[in-house]
Amino acid sequence: MKQKYIKPNWLFLGLFIIIVAACNQHKQEKIEETAPVQLDTISLEPPVFKTTYSLDSISDRQHLDSLKSSLSKTERKLVYALNRIDEHRIKPGSKLIIPDSLVADINLYSPFPSTLSLLDSIQKTVLISQRIQAFALYENGDLLRWGPVSTGKQSTGTPSGLYYGNYKAKRKISTIDESWVLPYYFNFMNFEGIGTHEYTLPGYPASHGCVRMYREDAQAIYQWANMWKLESDVIVQNGTPFMVIGEYNFKGELPWLKLVEDNTDNDLNLQEIDTIKVYAQRYKNDPLNLKLEDMGEKEIVL
Repeated sequence: MKQKYIKPNWLFLGLFIIIVAACNQHKQEKIEETAPVQLDTISLEPPVFKTTYSLDSISDRQHLDSLKSSLSKTERKLVYALNRIDEHRIKPGSKLIIPDSLVADINLYSPFPSTLSLLDSIQKTVLISQRIQAFALYENGDLLRWGPVSTGKQSTGTPSGLYYGNYKAKRKISTIDESWVLPYYFNFMNFEGIGTHEYTLPGYPASHGCVRMYREDAQAIYQWANMWKLESDVIVQNGTPFMVIGEYNFKGELPWLKLVEDNTDNDLNLQEIDTIKVYAQRYKNDPLNLKLEDMGEKEIVL
């Protein structure tokens, strides 16, 4: 039996195709809205904290009082540290850098890198930069702490070099002037009597060779760094390395004031990195830096 040919209704068919296509597009849009974002589009690195700085020139006592009242106690402490100065040393005529972003964590403002691979094989390192008047504590290359210092003035400078923690004292009397009390003293140049300790910070290098610090910073080194190990007054194991790098420009502008124009100006430069590399290699080559338990008895007989 011959089937009857039915002529298609092209108008109806066209409308049906349009409706189906619209439904499929709506479904696809819903899927795209609810589908999870692919992991390869997400940055897993923590955001990098960046701030700019402005310069505040203290014109008079009223100006200084106004600045203090505009900042919290924590914020004032941060500003003083960034300017390497004690509060009582600020006076009319002082110039201060003020970060545009004020947060409690001073490590976010560190001129030292959070990781320094050159030091990753050294358990503990005290790094002191004379150029920017700051110190840093590294543990296996990771930054633990940093803060301001005042190293030797031009006539009694702090010698740069690789040294080691020798002995410490909670309270030491200066051999130069008996009226100078040095809390949380940690010696790293034995015969010269140079070490880190708490003492006033005037906002520039002013010591007789020692490295002045805030009390909490000197106390941190006192508690954290290792002393030498002696046998019959002979060193059989070095203490924590103290790396003093760079030179301070006594004729130039205060280095932290340069952050107003370039907020990376105080970062380690290539010359300083090369110096750290040399010191790290010297550390590795010195047998007195091996742990005693890793050395045979014959090796430690001196």
